[in-house]
Amino acid sequence: MKYSIKNMKLWAAALSLTLLPLGAMAQEWQSLFNGKSLSGWVQRNGKAKYSVENGAIVGRTVYGTPNSFLCTKKNYGDFILEFEFRMDNSLNSGVQFRSESLKSYNNGRVHGYQFEMDPSPRAWTGGIYDEARRGWLYNMNNNPSAKTAFKKDAWNKARIEAIGTTLRTWVNGIACADIQDNATLTGFIALQVHAIGNKADEGKKVEWRNIRILTKDVQKYATPVDYNVPELNYIDNTISAREAKDGWKLLFDGKTTNGWRGAKLDGFPDHGWKVENGLLKVLKGAGGESANGGDIITTRTYKNFILKVDFKITEGANSGIKYFVDPTLNKGTGSAIGCEFQILDDLRHPDAKLGVKGNRKLGSLYDLIPAPEKKPFDIKNFNQAMIVVKGNHVEHWLNGVKLLEYERNNAEWNALVAYSKYKDWPSFGNHSEGYILLQDHGHEVWFKNIKIKELP
Repeated sequence: MKYSIKNMKLWAAALSLTLLPLGAMAQEWQSLFNGKSLSGWVQRNGKAKYSVENGAIVGRTVYGTPNSFLCTKKNYGDFILEFEFRMDNSLNSGVQFRSESLKSYNNGRVHGYQFEMDPSPRAWTGGIYDEARRGWLYNMNNNPSAKTAFKKDAWNKARIEAIGTTLRTWVNGIACADIQDNATLTGFIALQVHAIGNKADEGKKVEWRNIRILTKDVQKYATPVDYNVPELNYIDNTISAREAKDGWKLLFDGKTTNGWRGAKLDGFPDHGWKVENGLLKVLKGAGGESANGGDIITTRTYKNFILKVDFKITEGANSGIKYFVDPTLNKGTGSAIGCEFQILDDLRHPDAKLGVKGNRKLGSLYDLIPAPEKKPFDIKNFNQAMIVVKGNHVEHWLNGVKLLEYERNNAEWNALVAYSKYKDWPSFGNHSEGYILLQDHGHEVWFKNIKIKELP
C-alpha cells in the first residue's frame, strides 16, 4: 500500500485529535466578545465610556454618573465563564452574572451577583457581591489565603462557575469564593465601571478580554470541590451537602417549632411567637422581658458548638440569644438565666445607654463585656450572629466580624460576674453545658437559618 505525503499528514492530524483529552474535544465554548466591536452588548444605568482597543473592551470612568454596566443581550442560567481583566489600581470594578434590570426594581437598576475586582489593600478580588440588593455574600476575609491571587498592573484570569445554586470563583487558578444561593437562577452578564467621587479619577481604565462562556454539559466540566475554601449557604433554612458533611444541623426547619419549647413551659408557647414564610417571629408585646409569649429554648442542651442565627429587628427592638441557659434558676418573672449575645437597636432603645461602657449594646456579652462601637450591622436587613464555644473559650461574631472573646471558669470571670446583674445567680456562666434561648422582650424580631455544629 502506498502513502502520499498528503495522506500521511491527514492521518497524523486525525491521530492527534484522538489523543486529545475527551473533555477538551467536547467543550463548546462561545465567545462573548469578537475582539472588534461591542456587538451583543448593551449599556445600562451610568454613562461611563466603553470602547474596543487592541482586542479588549475598555471601560473609562466618567465623573458625576452612577455605576455603569455593559450587559450581554442574552441571559444565561448554568454556565462556566472565563475572562481576563486588568485595571487602574485606584479603581473598583466587577463583572455581573445572573443579573437583571427590571422596571419594577429601582427603576431598572442593575442588580445581582458580581465577581469583585478590587486592587485595594483589602484585596477582595474574586469575592461575590450582591449588587444593589443584599451587599457582600462572600468577601475574601472568608478565604484569606486567596487574597494574593490577584496581580496588580497585569492581566488576570477569572473563572466563574454558576451551576444550579452553586456559585464559585477563581482568580489565576486559585479558588476564591464558594456559596449556595437561589435568589436568581438566570440573568445577563455585565462589565461594571464603578462610579467615582473624585474628578481627578475621570478617564481611568478597566479592561476585559478573551471573554468566553460554556453553557452545555457544565456539570461535567465543573471543577472539583476544594474543601479548603469555606462554603457559605444562603438558601434559607437548609443544610447543604457540604454543611451536612461538616456536621452542621438545623435548629429551625422554617416550617415548625420542632426542637423548641417555652423556657418555663413543657411545650411551645401558644401565643407571642409565630412561624411565617420561613421565619420564626417573636411578636410585639408591651415591651416587657419575657412577658408576652415568653422566651423559648432548645429541647436539649449543648456543650461545645458553633451557633449561627440570622436575625432582623424592628426599630427600637430588644432581644437576645442566650447560651449556657439553666431554666430552673429563675422560675419567677423575667427572662431565663444564661450568657447573652445582646440583640438591640442601639440608636433607639434606652438599654444601650445603661450598663458599663456599652456592655448592653448589640453584640455585647450582656451586662458583662462590651462589643466595639463600630460593627457591621444593617437594621433594614438580616444580620448573622455567631457564637463559638470551645470549653471555657467563647467568641461573639456579627456578620463575619469577631466582636469579642473571653475565658470563663476562672478568677477574672468570677470577678466580672460579681459586679454584674448576675452576681446572685450561682455559678453563672460556668456550667459545662446548657440550653440555647431566643428571647421575648416585647418587640418584634425575626429569626431564620438557625444552625449549630457541635464540637468535640
